[in-house]
Amino acid sequence: MTENLSLFDLVFPDSPDLKLEKKHARSFDGLICGVDEAGRGPWAGPVVTAAVVLDYKNVPVGLNDSKKLTEAKREALFEEILASALVCAASASPATIDRQNIRTATLSAMVRAVNGLPEVPKYVLVDGRDVPPGLKQPGQALIKGDGRCLCVAAASIVAKVLRDRMMVALDEEFPDYGFAQHKGYGVPAHQAALDKLGPTEHHRMSFKPVRLAAEQ
Repeated sequence: MTENLSLFDLVFPDSPDLKLEKKHARSFDGLICGVDEAGRGPWAGPVVTAAVVLDYKNVPVGLNDSKKLTEAKREALFEEILASALVCAASASPATIDRQNIRTATLSAMVRAVNGLPEVPKYVLVDGRDVPPGLKQPGQALIKGDGRCLCVAAASIVAKVLRDRMMVALDEEFPDYGFAQHKGYGVPAHQAALDKLGPTEHHRMSFKPVRLAAEQ
């Protein structure tokens, strides 16, 4: 019996696979890199990007969009990815985000992550709507790419785990803001801390809620 699949199912499958990256690997006769970010939306902390080239003979089982995984699963997969794949990460600080804007800062960090890989990929698959300008190789932007391609899913996990660890460390320096819990996102507890204490040097002053808190 043939299952009826909608166009949405075909474009956004239930779990990522290797189809697209293997297709490009054949076409470009070389390494295919997945790129993703973590932390575009938060009011505080850096945005972190990651570039990952998988070893198709040793792909960690369970790779998926980092948001669909538990923290424990992300941490376990993070270690497997580092042990089996080519990985590089790059970040942009709140000061850089304020100076450039979040989109430009994120795309620039993605380029640095790709350029920092120990081997040069031939093609780049990027989660989102933009292929970062400045890449040395061609690439493709993929909406919900972390749920479609395993290399992008791996990049999403690396970026998420690294950023979460940064925010936990930041919580030790500023324990009254709850960074370990909300990771800098705009939840009510974060708003309350901003209203009471004002922003830290790690807040993004170009984001309206932070700017308003600073003006109080």
